Amino acid sequence: MHAAGDVRVEEREDPKIIEPTDAIIRVTASCICGSDLWPYRGLEPVKDQIMGHEYVGVVEEIGPEVKNVKVGDFVVGSFVISDNTCEICRSGYQSRCVHGEFVSATVGTQSEKARIPLADGTLVATPGQPDPGLIPSLLAASDVLGTGWFAAVAAEAGPGKTVAVVGDGAVGLMGVLAAKQLGAARIIAMSRNPQRQELARFYGATDMVQERGDEGVAKIKELTNGLGAHSVIEAVGTQESMMQAIRSTRPGGHVGFVGVSHDVELPGLELFFADIHLHGGPAPVRRFLPDLIQLIWDRKIDPGKVFDLTLPLEEAAEGYQAMDERRAIKVLLTA
Repeated sequence: MHAAGDVRVEEREDPKIIEPTDAIIRVTASCICGSDLWPYRGLEPVKDQIMGHEYVGVVEEIGPEVKNVKVGDFVVGSFVISDNTCEICRSGYQSRCVHGEFVSATVGTQSEKARIPLADGTLVATPGQPDPGLIPSLLAASDVLGTGWFAAVAAEAGPGKTVAVVGDGAVGLMGVLAAKQLGAARIIAMSRNPQRQELARFYGATDMVQERGDEGVAKIKELTNGLGAHSVIEAVGTQESMMQAIRSTRPGGHVGFVGVSHDVELPGLELFFADIHLHGGPAPVRRFLPDLIQLIWDRKIDPGKVFDLTLPLEEAAEGYQAMDERRAIKVLLTA
């Protein structure tokens, strides 16, 4: 991405092993993330940035210290590089690994090949070579599924709980899926888009709220006997979405926020009297990857349906435009 709105597919040198803990993968599929739209729309600075942080592929080469994956393995990787052994990783927050780095900043996986540092801690091999039909779902696990799952866990979604989901993009929809899998009794999706509403219902939403802002909060309260939801997933990252999430949560409830924050400021006094829990940030996808891969492998979940447009890598610019114009929920790129 050379500048806002300016995406080009260009040749660069094939990656090489630099550190003994590296792996080189041939990318089978990558995709465009909603967070990629922030710089595309000029809301984050960007200049000649390599793009992409979601990926699945086949290991082609490994450094001499790599033990957990081997050449030929089909792997899913987190969007954050982590060693998975440091004290923070061991506590379940691999997205804040002391040796961590964001794939989007240093690797760029909207590409044919990628060098993955700290391969042992970042990559997880699938039980075998996947059927082509499983690849979109495995790709979803690299970020949006893991992020939606973390949001639901952070919001303490579970049996008997009412969960509200603010945001109907890919992460919000995966939050619906996760809340359902975690046993939520009722899942309220906040969406105005008929296609996204349909997908939310497929993933387990029981109610739809089309209103936003104060009207949306009032509707959530109306659906919950005036109390608010037990668990609220915030999957957008704007001031409006965060306040909508906080105000939709009942006292003692939990907000799981995973939308990348842009100019969000929390009013201290309102937060004080809300009596709620806030938990979120960059999702530690690596914590959940083994279980999510198994759920996909066993065909118990189908997160791949979130991809509604597939394009070859050379048409990535069209994919960005389609997502920017909301003609696509999420674009899969085939290398």
